[in-house]
Amino acid sequence: MASRDATVEPITSSVSDTMLPSETGETKLPVKKIPGDYGLPFIGPIKDRLDYFYNQGRDKFFKSKIQKYQSTVIRTNMPPGPFIASNPKVIALLDGKSFPILFDVSKVEKENLFTGTYMPSTNLTGGYRILSYLDPSEPTHTMLKQLLFFLLKSSSNRVFPEFEACYTELFKTVENELNEKGQSSFEKPNEQAAFNFLGRAYFGSNPVDTKLGTDGPSLIAKWVLFQLAPVLSLGLPKYIEDLLIHTFPLPSFLVKKDYKRLYDFFYESAGSVLDEAEKMGISREEACHNLLFATCFNTFGGMKIFFPNILKWIGNAGPDLHRSLAKEIRSVIKSNGGELSLGAMEQMPLMKSVVYEAFRIEPPVPAQYAKAKEDLLIESHDAVFEVKKGEMLFGYQPFATKDPIIFERAEEFVPERFMGVEGEKLLKHVFWSNGPETEHPTVENKQCAGKEFVVLISRLFVVELFRRYDTFEIEVGTSTLGAAITIKSLNKTSF
Repeated sequence: MASRDATVEPITSSVSDTMLPSETGETKLPVKKIPGDYGLPFIGPIKDRLDYFYNQGRDKFFKSKIQKYQSTVIRTNMPPGPFIASNPKVIALLDGKSFPILFDVSKVEKENLFTGTYMPSTNLTGGYRILSYLDPSEPTHTMLKQLLFFLLKSSSNRVFPEFEACYTELFKTVENELNEKGQSSFEKPNEQAAFNFLGRAYFGSNPVDTKLGTDGPSLIAKWVLFQLAPVLSLGLPKYIEDLLIHTFPLPSFLVKKDYKRLYDFFYESAGSVLDEAEKMGISREEACHNLLFATCFNTFGGMKIFFPNILKWIGNAGPDLHRSLAKEIRSVIKSNGGELSLGAMEQMPLMKSVVYEAFRIEPPVPAQYAKAKEDLLIESHDAVFEVKKGEMLFGYQPFATKDPIIFERAEEFVPERFMGVEGEKLLKHVFWSNGPETEHPTVENKQCAGKEFVVLISRLFVVELFRRYDTFEIEVGTSTLGAAITIKSLNKTSF
């Protein structure tokens, strides 16, 4: 729940002489000038950066501006600012109605905007602009996204058995540590299980049996840090950290050897996928850098952040929810002859809703960016705003997916929220995949190529957990990315 001093009061509209019909045509909304300002050059962006990371924190930074300007569409600077980003000015979209304009590639473009107002050096990705940084209008975007679709399709028969094998190993590791120490950190076992699973499912190669051994997760963490440091806080003293990681890019040569080890693993393991890439007209080298990024940054990064978040929300919900999930999951598997399948999981409405609710309440990627291709009108719940061609749009997803006008008890984790006909109607407001949950990735859009895959493995994680345990207890801490989970107890299945 939000703290009292950070709670956003309802916004009241002021009367405007100019009125336009809403997108639904039901009401007329006032056309307003976008409020907010960027402050003095250089000084304004640095002040906003310090407020964002240290003086206020991310959520309070935006909530204070909503309160100040009585608007959920505002002008502000976004980190990192000087000297990493040449232009930190954005129009922030902080509600669930204005946010979806970020997905409309007929009106906005996405070139080099994956990480926001700055782009990490291509030296970190083999000299290539990776798929995530390409706009759908670029020819290479279509080919590379088709390659990821091929990867997902060609590996589909390995997903269920490899996930069960890798996460069986994870639970054994956690149980052993619980027996020895009375508690177990979830972080390292989860990261190792996730990376092993992806290597085995995608490419039929177990990383621990290669030259990588168990080093994969730590190599990825260092490589990702060099890309995301400008928008992270590592918990160092404020001014030291701000100078060290928010003011100048970290030099890419420091991770060159680490990246080469990861690249060699993918080049040696992904032979059949690289063969397919050549048939599509993509060089093996470019394809390999893209496979590495999609696997390590996108998918592994998602599992590293989201699986602990699932544990956090389900764990904090308590034993009644745990027993309900265990009962549903086990009864469906039993009625399907003891087998787990896609069809069986579709018969688990509570489990499905819980996963969607975790995506809603704490989306793993909180920020989306786009640039206006043309002059636009953007509509919030209570006004219409004019945006000029070339202006940068920024959406803070947790505010969009916890919009109290769209979701009742928006700040609460409601396990059954997406159950039933009315619950499923709300899925169009879940945006974790860079698009609505009700839509699908294509070569024409920027929705995550692995959207269905990520939903599947998130469901598998919940299923594998409650196949084994009736309930569990956790302790929640914080980490640079996501939650730090310590498992305090696991109660094995009793029915």
